[in-house]
Amino acid sequence: MASSVGGAVLAIAETIGGAVTLLFRILRALFPPRYDAEGVWRSFYNVGVKSYPIVVMTALFVGAIMVIQTAFYVKKTGATGIIGYGVGFSVFAEIGPILIGLMFSGRVGANNTAELGTMVVTEQVDALRALAIDPLPYLVVPRFLAMLGMLTLLMVLGDLFAIVGAALTAQLLVGFHWRVLVADLLQSRLLDEFTMGLVKAACFGISISCISCYFGLAVRGGATGVGRAVNNSVVSNATAIFVIDFVVGYLYSL
Repeated sequence: MASSVGGAVLAIAETIGGAVTLLFRILRALFPPRYDAEGVWRSFYNVGVKSYPIVVMTALFVGAIMVIQTAFYVKKTGATGIIGYGVGFSVFAEIGPILIGLMFSGRVGANNTAELGTMVVTEQVDALRALAIDPLPYLVVPRFLAMLGMLTLLMVLGDLFAIVGAALTAQLLVGFHWRVLVADLLQSRLLDEFTMGLVKAACFGISISCISCYFGLAVRGGATGVGRAVNNSVVSNATAIFVIDFVVGYLYSL
């Protein structure tokens, strides 16, 4: 029992240390810039353009679910003026960022770990080192920049479609006119909550990129090791998302 707990603690510490170390190496590669510019644009396309359908779908259902849940208490208490605030707060600051972050990590983070892990297993990374080429500016930095930038932009896109989903659901299923919802949302002045969501998205992008790249580059043991690394990456990214959400939310409440 004690040995298993100790092993788990050591594994967590190793993951945190490895991801943080990788983050500092990435930042050092950015100043002065030492990375593949073409690879950055390619990563932006793979990370962002290919991810927007799942983000849009997730956001539509997040908005729909939030307006249904909020409308239940609004009808029960008669406080119709809070429906816009309730939907906006949950979409901008809490449920929206978490669910979009989880979907993003499941798609992009897992794929990133598998791709880098396969390159390690097939000795492509070793080939770069044999040619005196540092793999970090070519393989890691473009992915880091793409995840940081695109997840933030995708969060804005997700917020817009979440409001669309909430307005359609309010009009068609709940019995609230969509203009009432939108007007109440605008009057709530949720700029701080919107900013909080963007900060969370940027932090999620940093953590997902560092953790997924760390596990991908640390693969050992062939194809089995790649599968194990992908599993560890998904679990670690999900845990990091909840921890970051708690920390950012707490700091904003001070």
